[in-house]
Amino acid sequence: MSICSNIKDLSQRHGWVSDFFSLLAVALLFASIAFALFYEREIVAWMGANLLLHVPLLIAALVLDVFLIFGLLCAGATRCEDGACFRTFRGRRHGGPSIGSAFSNWVRHMEHVGKKHR
Repeated sequence: MSICSNIKDLSQRHGWVSDFFSLLAVALLFASIAFALFYEREIVAWMGANLLLHVPLLIAALVLDVFLIFGLLCAGATRCEDGACFRTFRGRRHGGPSIGSAFSNWVRHMEHVGKKHR
């Protein structure tokens, strides 16, 4: 049994766990934004001290932050498709180049999820 299945089973059995992971993801998002706004001058001064070392470190920290946010959101997702973990909505794969078609595919996906889990 994969780790994805374990997380999905746990979050489906205990709704408060998935709510807690989602809350942690939102808290991390807003904490990251607040940290960047409050310490903007210090971050820029730190980057200016050694560009070759500090800029890649900052980019790596940003990538890690985004992965943590998405990981917490995936762990908090209780509405998974049967037999698969962490699928994207149809618009990413079959929506075509148009933003309008991707949006309409996303709306159809959300309607389908709502009907399936009532």
